[in-house]
Amino acid sequence: MNDLQSKTALVTGGGSGVGACIAIALARAGVKVTIIGRSQAPLKSVSSQHEGINWVVADVTKIESIDAVVEATGDFDIVVANAGDATSKPFSAMQASDLQSMIDINLIGVFNTWKATLAGMKQKGAGRLLAIASTAGLKGYPYVSGYCAAKHGVIGLTRSLSLELAKTNITVNAICPSFVETPMLERSLENITKLTGRTREQAANALKAGNPQGRFIQPDEIAQTVLWLCSEQSESMNGQAISISGGEI
Repeated sequence: MNDLQSKTALVTGGGSGVGACIAIALARAGVKVTIIGRSQAPLKSVSSQHEGINWVVADVTKIESIDAVVEATGDFDIVVANAGDATSKPFSAMQASDLQSMIDINLIGVFNTWKATLAGMKQKGAGRLLAIASTAGLKGYPYVSGYCAAKHGVIGLTRSLSLELAKTNITVNAICPSFVETPMLERSLENITKLTGRTREQAANALKAGNPQGRFIQPDEIAQTVLWLCSEQSESMNGQAISISGGEI
């Protein structure tokens, strides 16, 4: 792709955490960014941090909601399907509805986002489709089987679509971080302390233990990877599931 200053981007789940960091990094690089999410207040807060960020309330689990965003804002050069959520529960306690909810937000959300924006990219003749997946798309973790199943689906979708588009100037890649220091991680730590009686520090150390570097991933590490994947230097990167995990994967 050419100079990012002439580009437009859509970032889903842009109201907090990784999505917010990605949106701000892209805007600072000169990209005109639209962030979407289901809650107005956090979107407005992120938008206020840079004049290059616009916001729209939308739900990635509903294709018509994303279609409406594209109709209102125009086509995009860069699309980052970041929206997601994780809930933990033993498999024996899961219902089909638990699995469906994880698939809806984490997999169908990516599908809807890419489906609604791909036609515009094809008209432009170039683009970047990115998914913020997880190491849970590359391996299994206990008590989050629904989340792992959905993220494995994202990796499969990425690899398949990348082959369909390989002869175009549109690349498709997934970024797979391990535990990232975000509000979603805080919710996970709270859940662990509630269920196990561990302190927050003990719970955090247990999660960090899976990372050979013994630390949590920072949102900006993911944002910088996004910037590189959107640059001209990454044109051969296609169909990849890039692990950001300190060597865990």
